[in-house]
Amino acid sequence: FFFKMSKICAIFGGSRGIGKAVAELLARKGCRLAIVARNLEVAQATAHHLGEGHLALSCDVSREEDVQNTFEEIQKNLGPINYLVNAAGINRDGLLLRTKTEDMISQIHTNLLGTMLTCKAAVKTMIQHQGGAIVNIGNIVGIKGNSGQSVYSASKAGLVGFSRSLAKEVARKKIRVNVVAPGFIHTEMTAHLDEDELKAAIPLGRFGEPQEVAQAVVFLLESPYVTGSTLIVDGGLQLQ
Repeated sequence: FFFKMSKICAIFGGSRGIGKAVAELLARKGCRLAIVARNLEVAQATAHHLGEGHLALSCDVSREEDVQNTFEEIQKNLGPINYLVNAAGINRDGLLLRTKTEDMISQIHTNLLGTMLTCKAAVKTMIQHQGGAIVNIGNIVGIKGNSGQSVYSASKAGLVGFSRSLAKEVARKKIRVNVVAPGFIHTEMTAHLDEDELKAAIPLGRFGEPQEVAQAVVFLLESPYVTGSTLIVDGGLQLQ
């Protein structure tokens, strides 16, 4: 009976970093999770660490067939999804003049196209089951811009326009779509950065933790009157 009541959430990029922190927080709230990542073993380890009743799946979000199969598996094993979180992302930093075209394409495919494909599949299910909520993980550079990250920034800025437009399309179907835009967060993606130098530019004076972003994601999933918003979680970086 308990499982009938619990919300079903798919987290793409759920095996590490921000996605994993979101998974941990939702699991504590009694959600049943589908942890989706490219690497199945890492996804399985995360799902196992969350306890009983969760699912681990491998998916390349830039391939539509992969995405469709993943949603079919989730529906079959857990049921129709209530929440979707898109945290899968890659970056290949470098000045535009030195960036290979294939690196541009891979970032756009994973960060932007991948999110479009998972949203398309999720919305189809959510319409049939009268509602749901989606949170896409953007980045403050998508709003502020950053030298050496023009392609990554474009892919994350694209998420904002996409999410706002989709929010308008599906609002009447009781589906909400929001974005969380983190700044510098302690994850594998930021491990190589010079923290001491960068934190001087952050008014709160430190990098954030994945759990702090997760709180914002869960807030948006659970807030019934918020849609089309971008919630910035960056320690004040955008103020500089």
